[in-house]
Amino acid sequence: MHLTASKAERAQEPTAEPLERTTVWSFPNRGNWAGHSGSYRGNWSPHVPRNLIIRYTRPGGFVLDPMCGGGTTLVEARLLGRDAVGFDINQEAVSRTARALNAVPADPTAEQSVWRGDARHLTGIANETVDLVTLHPPYANMIRYSDNTEGDLSLMNEALFYDALSQVAAEARRVLRPNGHCAVLMGDTRRRKHVVPLSFHTLQVFLGTGLLLREHVIKIQHNTTSAARWPGAHDFLLLAHENLFIFRNPAADEPVDSSRCSKDP
Repeated sequence: MHLTASKAERAQEPTAEPLERTTVWSFPNRGNWAGHSGSYRGNWSPHVPRNLIIRYTRPGGFVLDPMCGGGTTLVEARLLGRDAVGFDINQEAVSRTARALNAVPADPTAEQSVWRGDARHLTGIANETVDLVTLHPPYANMIRYSDNTEGDLSLMNEALFYDALSQVAAEARRVLRPNGHCAVLMGDTRRRKHVVPLSFHTLQVFLGTGLLLREHVIKIQHNTTSAARWPGAHDFLLLAHENLFIFRNPAADEPVDSSRCSKDP
């Protein structure tokens, strides 16, 4: 069950909402509490970081969003009493996140801040200090978030994008505590009617750092722009899902067999 907020309830978080229990997540009502909206193109539903923060951190834990966009994750961290830092290479995103945070009452038990910075170089974040890294990167150059910002992944072709993403992944592992988690949401695209599997290339990039894949979630998309572009009959399937990969950082002394397959308990 997902709560639907009325206008009078939009400033209130969904305190009665249960966590997702399966590997398929679907949020027809994307969530509009605490000022959340879809006005920043490509941002994710607040249901996603809320589930991640509650499941993989405790009150007082440290959440990092190196590509914070419109600030969804940081607002959820504030509502849930987690320390959080956000970075974004685009100043517009930093300003939007700061405004979003200022619109939510602060929790005296936790602190959240946002800075302009490059996810490939997380200056100021010490090794093994973060409980949860959340990442919703641009899907290569599908949506461009700036005109000429140096280091903006949304301006890169696929080859440059994967190279930059490997640096992001290495930094994510560097800052994660042992047994900390990193969640990455990525979708795919099409070119000449054939699928370009951005998400599975991304999966390989993060596995290449030594992170372990703990969960693979299929996130259903609703009200996508692709459906409007392709009404009626066509000879290919509309992409209507994204892949949410949740990685765990193994402890230094943990024996790791990268070929093993985990089974449900």
